[in-house]
Amino acid sequence: MTTVTDSGRLRLAGFRIAAPVLALTLVLGGCGSDSDVQAGSSTIGAINDINPQDRDAVQEGGNLRLAIPGFPPTFNSSHVDSDGYVNDVVGWTIPGTLTSDAAGNLTTDTNYYTSVELTNTNPQTITYTINPKAVWSDGSPITWNDLRSQVAALSGRDPAFKVSATQAYSSVDKVERGVDDRQAIVTFAEHYAEWKGLFNPLYPAQSTATPQAFDELYRNDMPLSAGPFMITTVDRAQQRIVLSRNPRWWGETPKLTNVTYSILDQSAQLSALQNNELDAVDYLSTIDEIKTATNSPGIQVRRAPANRFSHITFNGAPGALLSDPKLRIAISKGINRQVIATAIQNGLVTDPKPLNNHLYLVGQTGFEDNAESVAFDPAAAARMLDELGWKLNGDVREKDGRKLEIRDAMAQNDVQIQTATIVQQNLAEIGVKLIIETYPGTNFFTGVIDPGNFDLAQFAWQKSIFPLGALPQIYAYDPANILSNYGRIGSPELNALIEETIAELDPQKAIELANKADRMIFEEGFSLPIVQSAGATGVRANLANYGAFGLASADYTNIGFTK
Repeated sequence: MTTVTDSGRLRLAGFRIAAPVLALTLVLGGCGSDSDVQAGSSTIGAINDINPQDRDAVQEGGNLRLAIPGFPPTFNSSHVDSDGYVNDVVGWTIPGTLTSDAAGNLTTDTNYYTSVELTNTNPQTITYTINPKAVWSDGSPITWNDLRSQVAALSGRDPAFKVSATQAYSSVDKVERGVDDRQAIVTFAEHYAEWKGLFNPLYPAQSTATPQAFDELYRNDMPLSAGPFMITTVDRAQQRIVLSRNPRWWGETPKLTNVTYSILDQSAQLSALQNNELDAVDYLSTIDEIKTATNSPGIQVRRAPANRFSHITFNGAPGALLSDPKLRIAISKGINRQVIATAIQNGLVTDPKPLNNHLYLVGQTGFEDNAESVAFDPAAAARMLDELGWKLNGDVREKDGRKLEIRDAMAQNDVQIQTATIVQQNLAEIGVKLIIETYPGTNFFTGVIDPGNFDLAQFAWQKSIFPLGALPQIYAYDPANILSNYGRIGSPELNALIEETIAELDPQKAIELANKADRMIFEEGFSLPIVQSAGATGVRANLANYGAFGLASADYTNIGFTK
């Protein structure tokens, strides 16, 4: 097991809010020899695979070439328009409070804070003491006011701030100056269980001062940052984002000189790695992809289960075809998720199984199978549809002259289409017609998911290391502020249980409440988890301290190429 030192910077997606990403990558044919590839585990745990090397073994300089499938809609990762890929980019550039080892054990990131302490429980109070060397990229100090301003913006109290989540921040009563400008005293109005996730990330006060600044300041670039790297080029014509060393960085000098993100469709990324145009490709998702990478000269496959899962979300908005939870449950019971898991992960993991929890992955403390209410049972699904008035008329059911035809939206992607094809076959057997709709990845969330232009939708959640944070972000429902509840599904009862869960400071009691909430989420027909990620990453063989991170944070200053 490799741990990350306190000098490391966290890999953003492990700690921030859950972030939607285009699920799974394109199936490619294998090349070279057809050697067998041993199946790995999909159980998340205390492992990672990053080719750990001491700094002395890593070259000075170099350009790490990575890719994301589309330009970030914004570089503000707390904005509702952000996606999981912006987290990949800005993780090199922005402060956070924590680092993690591969087992998920947390320590304070001393680059930014000399201490983060729970100093009172009634009221719950956290004292943040900021590293006196920590500055934004314009040289101005990081102060308590940056924390205060972020709480005001992300609390949800002003709906003009278009935030993707309000968890933790909505529970804060006030942020006060401590002994000096480098200390913040954060007092909660109500208990919040996962308070350690607060200020991951932290943006400067300029970006959270007004709704307009929150929306616009980081829309097209990052004028201020505070990590070991900073964005120096955003070239939309060349489809490229370049990060360079931050000359005001006070920590250990990064080994790399630059990090370059090319905007490249997922279907082309593995070929680009083979052609020496990229140095790493995340989330190889099929056995063919792993064989292709394994049998390519100079490329390794590094594997550790990732904190991520694919799913099918239902659109239950008022007036939508699937607004009735009983109809959503009937359709859920008609979908054979075991067949899907076997089809897309056979050979990739040792025992492909569908994921039966929205909050915890298999291997995480707290995991329970809560999916009994949506267990595959086509006979029961057909009975429910009959009872709901959806009667067979030929091959497709009808009610009040309307056919039971539902649209399944996804980014253009062979694995998702494979999933949809199985769902289509399953539902045809109970008289439901599924129409498969594919879209370019570049505008999928802002053009399709955000406005609710779907009946079903497929994508993945890049989860936070704090699992309870997904409850208020995704599964609570406020019609005036949907956050990441793209299906617009919920109930006052679930909202109340979520509030109780996230306010519980006893970890075991919080787990019990979270699983109670998860069972209610399944019973609402909110969404169907499909599989958790096997976490395979294809990398250039001489790339050090990078690869399949699992639950660990990345030390951005030590990533580089071996001598």
